Amino acid sequence: MLTENEILSRHIGNNPGLLSTGRDQYFFGHGKLLLSGEYFVLDGADALALPTKLGQSLSVRYSSSFEPKLNWKSYDCHGKLWFEANFEFWRFNILDENPSDDMVELQKLLRQARSQNSHFLRDDVDVYVETVLDFPRDWGLGSSSTLIYNLAQWAYVSPFELLFKTQGGSGYDIACAQSEGPILYKKNSTGPQWSQTLFNPSFKEQLFFVHLGKKQNSRKAIEYYNKMRPYAPEVISTLSSITTDLVKCETLSEFEFLIRAHELFVSKTLDLVPAKTEYFSDYWGEVKSLGAWGGDFVLVTSHKDQSETMKYFEDKGFNVVIPYRELIMSGSQVDNSGVELGKTLH
Repeated sequence: MLTENEILSRHIGNNPGLLSTGRDQYFFGHGKLLLSGEYFVLDGADALALPTKLGQSLSVRYSSSFEPKLNWKSYDCHGKLWFEANFEFWRFNILDENPSDDMVELQKLLRQARSQNSHFLRDDVDVYVETVLDFPRDWGLGSSSTLIYNLAQWAYVSPFELLFKTQGGSGYDIACAQSEGPILYKKNSTGPQWSQTLFNPSFKEQLFFVHLGKKQNSRKAIEYYNKMRPYAPEVISTLSSITTDLVKCETLSEFEFLIRAHELFVSKTLDLVPAKTEYFSDYWGEVKSLGAWGGDFVLVTSHKDQSETMKYFEDKGFNVVIPYRELIMSGSQVDNSGVELGKTLH
């Protein structure tokens, strides 16, 4: 059996970390997986979200200049440069010819950060930014949300406002980016509410994440969800109740019952095909979609050993199978109510 971290390193290689020789500022955001409340978290359902050990870093270096420019480079988990752009400071106009969609998207984020903090990048310095992902870009663990969180920390603005005014969404991924363990998340009319919760299942050795090999488009998933509005209050309360029970459950059989009920309820409400039905109808355990259905990762349970479980999925062509313990942040100290001690929510 592969040792701790060997399974992950087989897929993500040896991340070189910061590629430049020096830095003046450094920021890091955790990736995310949404265990419950997908879609309906947009309408106030309680959601259980899992920050990942893998994330994205952003480093900044400054150099005096009479004609300030911003140079941005992004590296993947193998150290390969996949994006580069150059901006002038005053309006963040793109200096590169034929700007790509990614350049325009980054420009929107920079301009919104400036609107939230008028002092952001106003000095006479050249700025060199490097971002480095810990995970493959097609894994859906939050390359956008970790970028937004890191950029907001750098610009000293609200990451939630930066998200809501540019890309939209529920914001649970932004909360995950700054959390050290599982969280309960809720979005209501007053804004996001979240706290770290005590979710560290005794049966975590029997939980695995399987990548379906498809990159799900979150925006299209949200558009599909919005078209089917309105939803009865009972829909939101039912899913919130399942989330509460998931945090409290103590056995694998109870956990399997709850995620099966969640899958069937979401499937019936949104007319979607469960991942187990579509991909793994002969699998012995349960399969839970994570976030937008149809792509990225699913969580699976198994009463069989790790090697047999991994062999089942690999034989079907799904070669990225990661044990729960290797991917998910376990969390820090929490009190008896399940809320992290000393946590500032923002």
